[in-house]
Amino acid sequence: MTTTTTSPSVTPFRVAILFLLISISILHSNKPDQTLSPNPNPQPVPPPPDHNHHNYIIRFVSYKQAQHHKAYLEANVNSSNWQWIDRRNPAAEFPTDFALVSIEGLARGDLIGEFEGLELVKDVHADLSYSRRPLERVGAFVDGKKRPGKIFTAMSFREGESIVAAATSNATISWKRQLLMQKSQITSLFGADKLWSKGYTGAKVKMAIFDTGIRANHPHFRNIKERTNWTNEDTLNDNLGHGTFVAGVIAGEDAECLGFAPDTEIYAFRVFTDAQVSYTSWFLDAFNYAIATNMDVLNLSIGGPDYLDLPFVEKVWELTANNIIMVSAIGNDGPLYGTLNNPADQSDVIGVGGIDYSDHIASFSSRGMSTWEIPHGYGRVKPDVVAYGREIMGSKISTGCKSLSGTSVASPVVAGVVCLLVSVIPETKRKDILNPASMKQALVEGAAKLSGPNMYEQGAGRVDLLESYEILTRYEPRASIFPSVLDYSDCPYSWPFCRQPLYAGAMPVIFNTTILNGMGVIGHVESPPMWHPSDEEGNLLSIHFTYSDVIWPWTGYLAVHMQIKEEGALFSGEIEGNVTLRVFSPPTQGEKDRRSSTCVLQLKLKVVPTPPRSTRVLWDQFHSIKYPPGYIPRDSLDVRNDILDWHGDHLHTNFHIMFNMLREAGYYIETLGSPLTCFDAYQYGTLLLVDLEDEYFAEEIKKLSDDIIHTGLGLAVFAEWYNVDTMVKMRFFDDNTRSWWTPVTGGANVPALNDLLAPFGIGFGDKILNGDFSIDGEQSRYASGTDIVKFPGGGYVHSFPFLDSSESGATQNILISSLTKADSPILGLLEVGGGRIAVYGDSNCLDSSHMVTNCYWLLKKILDFTSKNRRDPVLFSDSVKQDKPLHQEDNQLPSRRTDINFSAYSAVVGKELICRSDSRFEVWGTKGYGIQVRGRNRRLPGYPVIDLGRGLNSTTEASVTKSSKSTDKNTDTSSGSKYLGLFNKDDLDMPVVVASHWIVPAVVATSGQSSLQASCFSVAFGEFDRSDVGGEKDLPRVD
Repeated sequence: MTTTTTSPSVTPFRVAILFLLISISILHSNKPDQTLSPNPNPQPVPPPPDHNHHNYIIRFVSYKQAQHHKAYLEANVNSSNWQWIDRRNPAAEFPTDFALVSIEGLARGDLIGEFEGLELVKDVHADLSYSRRPLERVGAFVDGKKRPGKIFTAMSFREGESIVAAATSNATISWKRQLLMQKSQITSLFGADKLWSKGYTGAKVKMAIFDTGIRANHPHFRNIKERTNWTNEDTLNDNLGHGTFVAGVIAGEDAECLGFAPDTEIYAFRVFTDAQVSYTSWFLDAFNYAIATNMDVLNLSIGGPDYLDLPFVEKVWELTANNIIMVSAIGNDGPLYGTLNNPADQSDVIGVGGIDYSDHIASFSSRGMSTWEIPHGYGRVKPDVVAYGREIMGSKISTGCKSLSGTSVASPVVAGVVCLLVSVIPETKRKDILNPASMKQALVEGAAKLSGPNMYEQGAGRVDLLESYEILTRYEPRASIFPSVLDYSDCPYSWPFCRQPLYAGAMPVIFNTTILNGMGVIGHVESPPMWHPSDEEGNLLSIHFTYSDVIWPWTGYLAVHMQIKEEGALFSGEIEGNVTLRVFSPPTQGEKDRRSSTCVLQLKLKVVPTPPRSTRVLWDQFHSIKYPPGYIPRDSLDVRNDILDWHGDHLHTNFHIMFNMLREAGYYIETLGSPLTCFDAYQYGTLLLVDLEDEYFAEEIKKLSDDIIHTGLGLAVFAEWYNVDTMVKMRFFDDNTRSWWTPVTGGANVPALNDLLAPFGIGFGDKILNGDFSIDGEQSRYASGTDIVKFPGGGYVHSFPFLDSSESGATQNILISSLTKADSPILGLLEVGGGRIAVYGDSNCLDSSHMVTNCYWLLKKILDFTSKNRRDPVLFSDSVKQDKPLHQEDNQLPSRRTDINFSAYSAVVGKELICRSDSRFEVWGTKGYGIQVRGRNRRLPGYPVIDLGRGLNSTTEASVTKSSKSTDKNTDTSSGSKYLGLFNKDDLDMPVVVASHWIVPAVVATSGQSSLQASCFSVAFGEFDRSDVGGEKDLPRVD
């Protein structure tokens, strides 16, 4: 491996990358010529998860021997309240880029600050723990209590377990018979025997299996090269069977459960204990060892929702940057949307979903989109591909075969395919042709698109081994875009885009694609993307782009922001054309000229005349907060095995069924990922606020009041529970991060909603109500909703007898049979000024995550009222009209918690009000509509001068505020909390250019108390202009 640079100029970003690459070079230069022998010495057992000792990972800016790092810390840290933890594993012989230390709890804050102040220290993170039940479908929480280990997804199902088919499945009994006949022939279904007959069997391919290990001399394997143990247990064996099973799918040679590549060299990394627990530090050492020993392919059948685990995520980037092709399971949290698992959701990793033998998406397979980009952008398409994952045959621990189901089974199916494909390329040419991007190109371009599932269920489709083989045999290094087509006429594959056409005056529709650069680990966008309409009508499309200027490692993003120009307000028809993007990479070793390639994205869009205002609904995404980074609790407290709100709360994730229902009802729903000042209220019938956790700017509260009273905007609010005592009871000590986890807010931020609704005399309380009720024959379940305690006279309020569990501690499993029901107001409807308001205290009936019964019927009645002033006779019965107002003193309303640093998770608190690039193009970088001018007005190319009478204004320039750490340490290669100051940049130029993976996906400020810090990732659009990144055209390269 060599490190090169092609420009004499030096910037902090270039120096950071250079240090990373030099460090990796040192790591490789110190490895022996022969494979290390297995080292069964166990890791030291981490200190118990008490409140006095905490394990932390200290990351350094370069690789050095562990003893060198230890001596450096001992010489430069004065405090004695920490201890070095030796890591006894095979990686100990190699240079490392991190240390593991134990810190005394009382000294934690000061010591972390002291460590981070050292020149050679990159950052400090808690040593997270991964925990799973590979053979059982068990989540991270059981009966409301957190199991030991990191938040994880369920993996494989036990043998013979019955799994309910997905909603899209039409499987029958005959399918079951077919399954029993075919399940042992998984390799034949992909045509592997045709490649075997050509002599391709996975020979000389180094396959790293990160799992529960494997037993020596297993009769199913002919080529177990090395077994290593990275846990604190003194064994190399697999005592659970999952690692052996995975290895069997990849490389088994038993006739009953054949693997794809029987001659593949198996390197078994035992990273899970018999208790199915692992620590981030174990993974970091194991990843480093995989890099040092030149693995070709790595399978990781684990995952979880925490894509902000910086040490883990960045090490995966480093792994793929070193040309290791990683395959990982997308997760078993289906059929819910927004449930992708990390690291499979990373663009440089091949994320695998599961299907059954009838080509239906398995019910357990997690669905997209990715949620890193929410709330300010739009998620990427994942999984990348799908493979058979139901009732797959694989090897048992000692001998014989068994069947398992799950995406952790589908993942090794694809890993086996990858090993077989790698062996097709002559060994002397592999490193020139094969890399994580080129392999993903071969898989997604060769995949067979399934009829029925959409792109966020199946990705490119079912893996096709033989098609991918043909692609690789004629492959020349190039760049491409995935998906390469957005076709509104291709439904349901192009859902949700095909469900709602474009029209003038709408919020931009964002399509977020992935750039795959098979030419090199580092690439650049040569010039801004270009739109090439196929005919004159294509000029009605106003299109902007945000994209990765620096593409690393191997991948980047291109987000297409689409609006129809005002002159297209009456147009009906299709717009077609192509977007082109030219990418280049520096020349590889021995080449003189740089490599370049033109990527093409085909667009076929449906356009309709602008719908009437009364049919247009605006969804507020901006004020939604999710896990990660904060402990955002579940909305229904009846659900005790999934306590975190991590599905994105987006129209196209856990509210996708509601979205489809509203479209069927004739409504057009748009998404706002910017403050409420950034939309024109004259365009919309209703603003829809559902399950929101963030605060509101004062300007938002003022504008919304004016919009409702003076412009006739409707407002529909679906709140959630909020009770401080209950939040305190939900606090727990996490043995993984060795810190207390406390809910940031309730199911919704009721104090913030009350501020927003205060101008109308409306307020929610702090009861937690549960029960069944009926309106006009429609049965519904009220699940952990709140009550209405303030409402003006003259409005209509519906009350029902419910149990209030907030007073009983019922959320802590205390019996509630002794509680008595009392009438509680939960639904209010009011006409105020020219607008109409409806408030309801529960959102679970709209959220498909844990829905008991839906209330779509109620939502439609509410929207008929707020948007069209249609009054349902039952909802507006005289019997529920309030002659007198409901009243409660303001000091009796639910109060905010004072023990939480809410600014660490908020897009409002401590932030600048700014309209981002998911709002209308004409307000990008401004404060929006209806705000007094206090900055320069912007005129965009192709737009007339904005009429300031409508209130469009811009802000003054603001500099990017960076932490002292990133300013002082030019050698810092971290893409994490060092760049959180980028969120303070509030002035934009278009197209906006940033480096891939170097901007933050959600507004997360750094807190000295927080162990959940933001990382920097490839997001849907680049809002933030980095002078030391965006202008870079020549960066170091890894060969």
